[in-house]
Amino acid sequence: MPDSGGSRAQREHIPANETGAEAPAPDGRTALTPHGDAGALSVDPAAPPVTAPPGLPGPAATAARRTGLLVTLVLGGLTALPPLSMDMYLPALPAVTDSLAAPAATVQLTLTACLAGMALGQLVVGPMSDRWGRRRPLILGMVVYVLATAICALAPTVELLIGFRLLQGLAGAAGIVIARAVVRDLYDGVEMARFFSTLMLISGVAPIIAPLIGGQVLRITDWRGIFVVLTGVGVLLTLVVVKWLHETLPPGDRHTGGVPDALRTMRGLLADRVFTGYMVAGGLAFAVLFAYISASPFVVQEIYGASPQTFSLLFGLNSVGLIVVGQINGKLLVGRISLDKVLGFGLAVIVLSSVALLLMTLGVFGEVGLVPVAAGLFVLMSAMGLAMPNTNAQALMRTKHAAGSASALLGTSSFLIGAIASPLVGIAGERTAVPMAVVQVVCALAAVACFLGLCRPWQPARREAGAL
Repeated sequence: MPDSGGSRAQREHIPANETGAEAPAPDGRTALTPHGDAGALSVDPAAPPVTAPPGLPGPAATAARRTGLLVTLVLGGLTALPPLSMDMYLPALPAVTDSLAAPAATVQLTLTACLAGMALGQLVVGPMSDRWGRRRPLILGMVVYVLATAICALAPTVELLIGFRLLQGLAGAAGIVIARAVVRDLYDGVEMARFFSTLMLISGVAPIIAPLIGGQVLRITDWRGIFVVLTGVGVLLTLVVVKWLHETLPPGDRHTGGVPDALRTMRGLLADRVFTGYMVAGGLAFAVLFAYISASPFVVQEIYGASPQTFSLLFGLNSVGLIVVGQINGKLLVGRISLDKVLGFGLAVIVLSSVALLLMTLGVFGEVGLVPVAAGLFVLMSAMGLAMPNTNAQALMRTKHAAGSASALLGTSSFLIGAIASPLVGIAGERTAVPMAVVQVVCALAAVACFLGLCRPWQPARREAGAL
């Protein structure tokens, strides 16, 4: 397993002259430090200078910190795109049901299609990024995402909307998988877990503001206007990627074997019991989250009579809980407490909160109002800040030379399991929250079983011996 010695730039101490320009490395190669020209992300693929190593002169250290900030913002934007695509649209689900004269279960398939597209797209984009680098597949995916989102705004039927949401998800997968792969290119160990928590802070802002924006858009236009706004966001993010995100995977580290080689790599990853355990546990935890995302617009608005604006505020509050706990994880817990212990505690809280929600929806405590249910959802969402970054970090720590393929498997499992959970929450109609709670309890218990049965956190020596 890789050590936890921080970013690779810190471990490889990139030499620099006093201007922060290039300087010869001890082995005769040339190493680059960030230029700082208009904040451009100039990265030497052999040693990405993400953070300032100790001892760098002042100008070089400043440039390195600026580069690290740009990496964080760009990758944060890419990881924020999926919640933007999902959550801005959530307040509009009842309106889409009325506008297109479609049942709620069919309209929820627009979420399932986007999620399934993101899952399948990662299986393609991940190996592509290992073969051709991170930049070109990402730019191609972003361009297709923009076109698909613009077409969603014009869809005249629910069937066409489902189809274009599938294409939107397929293209949007590029940002998800490549952002994780870039993190693996640049970081190892504890620093990688901390960076994932930082990404959660940035991407966590999206679920807070997305339903709020969606609710406000619905005040001045219909649901189609939400896709117009998403199109604008996609265009902006594409321009940022083109200008500031340079390549992080050196040509010498790329795979050249094509599809058969990619399949062999993925088969090898899946043969690692511990990697598979973290992957499936993370996917099941995501399914708990997505069951909430898919069902909550109907639960909060149709069952408890809240307005789209009230739903947006509650959704944002839950996202604040996820962000705060994620930052506690990254700033206070990582490096002080075993990642497995933190992950286990997070999964235990998810199980308890989902069981409490099931008991409330079944009427065990009598007829409860919106406040107790909202409190249970808040605890559940907050615990995701302990589960999601640590499953990703622990799994990716076991992959040294196939970060794109590993990231694809992690994302695909999460989105496929979430896509399966999505229609199940509406199987009994719009007037009961019991299916949502049942799906959450089953997935939470299954996540714990995978963590204990496959990862076996009490056997660290055997786990490390199997690392790829």
